Amino acid sequence: MSEFKRDRKDYHMVGKCVPKKDSNQLLLGKPVFMDDIVPQDCLVVKLLRSPHAHALVEEVKTVAAAKVPGIEAIYTWKDVPKERFCIAGQTYPEPSPYDRLILDQRVRCVGDPVAIVAGENEKAVDKALRLIKVKYQVLEPVLDFRKALDSEVLVHPEENWKSYGNTGDVKRNLLHHEEDTHGDVEQILSECDEVIEHSWRIKAAQQGYMETIRAYCEIDRYGRLHCISSTQIVFHVRRIIANALGIPKSMVRAEKPRIGGGFGAKQTAVCEVYPAFVTWMTKKPCKLIYSRKECQTIASPRHEMEVTVRLGAMKDGHIRAIDLYTLSNTGAYGEHGTTTVGLSGHKALPLYTGGCEATRFSCDVVYTNVQAAGAYRGYGATQGIFALESAVNELAEKLHMDPVEIRMKNIVREGMFMPAYFGETANACALDRCIEHCADNFHWKEKYPVRDMGNGKVRAAGMALAMQGSCISNVDVGSCTLKLGDGGTYNMMIGAADMGTGCDTILAQMAAEVLDCDVDQISVFGADTDASPYDSGSYASSTTYVTGMATQNAALQLRENIKKIGAGMLECEPEEVDFDGEKVYLTDGEKSVSLVDIATKSQVNNTIPVDVTATYSSPVSPPPYMVGMVEIELDKETGSIEILDYQAVIDCGIPVNPNLARVQAEGGIGQGIGMALYENVTYNAQGKIAENSFMQYKIPTRLDMGRINVEFETSYEPSGPFGVKSIGEIVINTPAPALAHAIYRATGVWHRTVPFTPEKILMSMLDPQWKEIDRRVKES
Repeated sequence: MSEFKRDRKDYHMVGKCVPKKDSNQLLLGKPVFMDDIVPQDCLVVKLLRSPHAHALVEEVKTVAAAKVPGIEAIYTWKDVPKERFCIAGQTYPEPSPYDRLILDQRVRCVGDPVAIVAGENEKAVDKALRLIKVKYQVLEPVLDFRKALDSEVLVHPEENWKSYGNTGDVKRNLLHHEEDTHGDVEQILSECDEVIEHSWRIKAAQQGYMETIRAYCEIDRYGRLHCISSTQIVFHVRRIIANALGIPKSMVRAEKPRIGGGFGAKQTAVCEVYPAFVTWMTKKPCKLIYSRKECQTIASPRHEMEVTVRLGAMKDGHIRAIDLYTLSNTGAYGEHGTTTVGLSGHKALPLYTGGCEATRFSCDVVYTNVQAAGAYRGYGATQGIFALESAVNELAEKLHMDPVEIRMKNIVREGMFMPAYFGETANACALDRCIEHCADNFHWKEKYPVRDMGNGKVRAAGMALAMQGSCISNVDVGSCTLKLGDGGTYNMMIGAADMGTGCDTILAQMAAEVLDCDVDQISVFGADTDASPYDSGSYASSTTYVTGMATQNAALQLRENIKKIGAGMLECEPEEVDFDGEKVYLTDGEKSVSLVDIATKSQVNNTIPVDVTATYSSPVSPPPYMVGMVEIELDKETGSIEILDYQAVIDCGIPVNPNLARVQAEGGIGQGIGMALYENVTYNAQGKIAENSFMQYKIPTRLDMGRINVEFETSYEPSGPFGVKSIGEIVINTPAPALAHAIYRATGVWHRTVPFTPEKILMSMLDPQWKEIDRRVKES
């Protein structure tokens, strides 16, 4: 931070709990979301979808549908470009494959689009959809991802499939394979006293955002395609639309308004290409709004994974070797398939850098004929941490050691080199303090022993650790433009997307810290590809860390420029003045000039810019760390669970806005609890999802989550602005393994597939061994 760096206790904005910039507009119900701000008389677009998991479209009869009054256009696979593209919101060249068409003759999952219908109103479009007749050649699907590799059924037999970053063989249904080994895993495992080996399965899970997926498109006054969508990735959306339509990126403008939740789902351009194609063909504005059923069945859920762990340790609890293999189900298409799977190993194994002598991570990602997966908060680390933390808990139980103690023996600590984490060093790590802090808050020593409540219920506790990252190192780019207005206030332009996380507020706090002003003096605009500086987008937990550094650097440069203009007005050198947020003044005198006068001067005979853009990319991705401990009460007669207490302590460096960080953590813990206990995705024999609404797909309410308390242990990350690291994703990762641990303590049965429903728990307790388990629980 150059000469501006001051002691943390002197910060006047960073570390303070200021309200979100958009809070009043949201609370008052002002028009801020996509469907609030676009014309209501535009064309309505909907998609006719396949009822089959795998089929060839032989014929689509649209004559009757086209005669419905108000129908503007109907398009089939014959009408669209034949160049494949990718809808993953990732920096070019995308590691995800180019395996999609706007409409394809081959449908690869139930819900794949067969036709696009555009009409003047929803009633006309719905009627036309019912009148379209499709003749299919139904093909055998591959639905079980454990049987997909080398199956006779090929999901992508086409010859124009292409990829920039996958190491698999599409003709084997293999999208990606990877191996990363440090040390002699087999040799060290053979020397260990105990080896834990099991497989853990994490099913697909839906993000549960309140605002469904949607986009609006129009032709602007320059003849370009203008897309307004609920997205986390405006610059990637521009590229995706251009690739899909086969037009230059210069002919596309992408913009986002407020977003009603994303959690990673909107890092994929799930719907934008369809209204974009309609508008480009008709030159008329249109919008597409997904129903909740579409969001549940044909959107972008978490990847289903099966993670196998072999963990070797000595009788004193020293973990010496870990072997982790992940089989990942990318579904019908490959967006994010290559990148999510890597995090299941690279953001789990480094937790135990402290004593581990050898690690191996390997994986396979396969295509199947089910809904394509995508990005979801945690992005693969969630699945790997569930497996590894469960294995560590099982080791602790087998060795009759306290799980806190066994972790304190083995965890990564500050200054340690992490071979399994891309060779980075833990320059800021308070994980040990997080464990101690959380154990104190939770009263671990008192709650860890199983307690029989005497009413058919038992109380038990479990714990888990987690780590994540703060960006995609050497890839992510964040930018910020700061401009001094003629009234002495500032405008900030960013390309990152605030999706409820509060990044507009947090970045404004950082700028205000450098510029010595109040956060209300900074107006934030974003994100729009025409006006915002380039930003990779809001994903990979990168906004606070990467765009934050760009913001800090832009503010520092603007501060220096303000001093230069002020020095010129005071007829002295820039080294002779300072800036206090309101005026530039002589450090050895009483003369000063106000910021308003400087702003005015900047517009007359001036060559010093007062609009500054800074861009940043990081060579490292410092991990945040988290500890979660949960107390449950389990009813032995029904298998139902009540969460009594969830304590979490997080090391995210320096929290810029503790209130917003705490709310993010509470929300992520709630999502993790939902994944662990309630949320389920099941397919029938035809590949159709049963849980197609919130009536069937159960997400927890606030009443289901018990008491949640989140606190922080600070570390200072030298590569981050003001010492910050990320917090957005890590917070979802501890509930599943902690709850699995607590359920084992209460029942004596390990559950290795989420969700842990009452039915599963009850059936496991009906095992003949339960009587012996029950006896031991009471005695403990």
